[in-house]
Amino acid sequence: MKTYWNTQGGLTQLSEWQPNCWIQVTCPTEDDQHELEEKFNIPDYFMSDISDTDERARYEYDDGWMLIILRIPYVKEIRSRTPYTTVPLGIIHKRDVTITVCYYETNMMIDFVSYQQKRGEGFTDYVDMIFRLFLSSAVWYLKRLKQISMLIDKAKRNLDREVNNESLIGLSRLQDSLTYFQTSIRGNENLLQKLKFKLQIDELDADLIEDVNIEMSQARETTSIYSDILESTMDTYSSIINNNMNNVMRTLTSVTIIMTLPMLIASLFGMNLVNGMEESRFGFVIALIISVFVSGVAWWIFRHKRLV
Repeated sequence: MKTYWNTQGGLTQLSEWQPNCWIQVTCPTEDDQHELEEKFNIPDYFMSDISDTDERARYEYDDGWMLIILRIPYVKEIRSRTPYTTVPLGIIHKRDVTITVCYYETNMMIDFVSYQQKRGEGFTDYVDMIFRLFLSSAVWYLKRLKQISMLIDKAKRNLDREVNNESLIGLSRLQDSLTYFQTSIRGNENLLQKLKFKLQIDELDADLIEDVNIEMSQARETTSIYSDILESTMDTYSSIINNNMNNVMRTLTSVTIIMTLPMLIASLFGMNLVNGMEESRFGFVIALIISVFVSGVAWWIFRHKRLV
């Protein structure tokens, strides 16, 4: 889907392309891709790189075209193995052509357009737009991190009541999401530092870059804190599970020993040997009393040692 935006004095939608407008491409089809390549002569591998979900944050130049790939947060469907991840957002520019391409429909881009329309000022140039996209991505990383924090707290409350596999698996998936966030934020920070020396920056851009640096630093530190907390939580519950398993095994071993003693006594008295009680009417009762007594003593010893 392609949308043309006039960025001068506000963000208004256009019916067709005009020089210096912003072309927003979301979930492009093969026809959209071929149209962009043929109409604007964009290098064909630009679109292929953007479609690669594992493409790192970077920039490059080719025949006057500049490609910037920014990693932005993305929420998958609820049943996904990794609910929160990151996807590439491509920014393509050459003279009067500025195009953003994302193969996923993200809340960040929807919010970015809505916010710029409410702001009513548009963009001074393509450099201003690029750094505002960086700022929006950092803000949305913080929003997603707050959601992850709430999910962590919910899982911990469930585990406090009962240690179950579902909550542990949920925490493990959130740990994967934090790893993706941490890697992508670091890549975006490195990309930002490089672009500061490659793009023509004025005083307003410098102030905006400072805001981006602050938000990205906060997102990176928050991600690191949550990752450490989650790792510590997983280690704690792993220790609890191991401790509970040891307690169960210790109890079962003690019960097995206690139950084995009567069997041993019965085996001794059941041998076809002379033991003095062959003719006694109370032989069975005596064997039973001895079994109960020995088992009771063993139970008392294990109880005293806190083994049962």
